[in-house]
Amino acid sequence: MKDLYYYILTIADNSLILAQRLGELCGHGPSLETDIALTNISLDLLGQTRSYYQYAAKLTGDGKTEDDIAFLRIEREYKNCLLVEQPNTHFGYVIGRQFLFDVYHFMLLEKLQNSPDETLAAIAKKSIKEVSYHKRFSSDWVKRLGDGTEESNQKMQEAIDDLWRFTDELFFMTEAETEMAKKGVGVDVSTFKEKYYEEVSEVLKEATLAIPENKYFTKGGKEGVHTEHMGYILADLQYMQRTYPNMQW
Repeated sequence: MKDLYYYILTIADNSLILAQRLGELCGHGPSLETDIALTNISLDLLGQTRSYYQYAAKLTGDGKTEDDIAFLRIEREYKNCLLVEQPNTHFGYVIGRQFLFDVYHFMLLEKLQNSPDETLAAIAKKSIKEVSYHKRFSSDWVKRLGDGTEESNQKMQEAIDDLWRFTDELFFMTEAETEMAKKGVGVDVSTFKEKYYEEVSEVLKEATLAIPENKYFTKGGKEGVHTEHMGYILADLQYMQRTYPNMQW
């Protein structure tokens, strides 16, 4: 049960932290339509997070709730990858981060929906419809910005170049992921790494963007070692529960 619990966190924490990042943009999008779209994506991810955390809370067997798991852990206990906690530097970063995660997220759910664990499979089957839209949205924007003006191309390229170093961690297998993959419950994410980079590269080429040649990658988030941004995210995310313990909506 312990491995399954931590396996669920490696999936759900990505959605929670990315949703929080996107939530920061509510009311600040470059256009009303884009603002609403990004907020809706944030809500989709929060909905998915709730399903995963409700399942994880049952596994603990100690009376924990989804809110306890979402709001009452310390930084080292969050297992999200570093990519999703990167800041909304400018719109190119928002789209670049979303795109690089969406392609991975879609491929993960494609496989997870075949898991013999009925709860995980059901969450994946429901979520993949939403993530399919997320991927289409972010891919279209990468192409639009990359193949747009000189300035939009430069900003999109800047974001992809900077965020590229976080992509390899998506395929790093934690101990819990390895154990769950061995049991056939979880997904061996290394099996679709090559396909991921092929699909990402295809979109970047179509967007007239250069594929980064940087071979230096950084990781740590999936093992609880985060960037300096994570503390600020959690300060906002956990404020109400930390200030008013045990509060309920």
